[in-house]
Amino acid sequence: MDSDDAMKTVLRNSLKRARETLVWKLEGLNERELRWPRTPTGFNLLGVVKHMANVEIGYFGDTFDRPWPHRDEVVSDEVFDTDPQADWYATEAESAESVLDLYRRVWGFADETFDSLPLDAPGQVPHWPAPMNAVTLGQMMVHVLVDLTRHLGQVDVAREGIDGQVGLSAASPNIPEGQDWEAYLAMLRELAEKTGR
Repeated sequence: MDSDDAMKTVLRNSLKRARETLVWKLEGLNERELRWPRTPTGFNLLGVVKHMANVEIGYFGDTFDRPWPHRDEVVSDEVFDTDPQADWYATEAESAESVLDLYRRVWGFADETFDSLPLDAPGQVPHWPAPMNAVTLGQMMVHVLVDLTRHLGQVDVAREGIDGQVGLSAASPNIPEGQDWEAYLAMLRELAEKTGR
């Protein structure tokens, strides 16, 4: 395996883990909980999934002349013109199940791009200004991975606020067992009070 193939494998596996973790973070929540705005700017868990599906369709599809075959499932430019937040929430006609199904199907679509193109394959992001819009597949894989992990951190915090679920992934929570969280919080509050004066 050459170094480009090895790097593509690392990026692909990192994307796979982050995608699966995002879906896991939504497990066990009902439609209302998934759609409920968690911040003053309307951040909601199901909206992150819809956003990332549209992001991957654009960056791993349109950017490399591979349009998503079901254009009615993608937020169109016309919709964005009237509602720039349209990919950040599920409409009444879109169930959580349908948004998650779309996201999982997008993974396969993106994987086809990874399989058919080398990391240095040129592309052009339609909605970025020139010359910034000239990119490579490798750049887009890193860009999407950064975007996804940023949003996954937001999802971590939001989910903890809903029902206390925390952890890196289902297989590896990466949280100390037996931690006295109340005592830990009390220590942090005391430290903040002492140093914040």
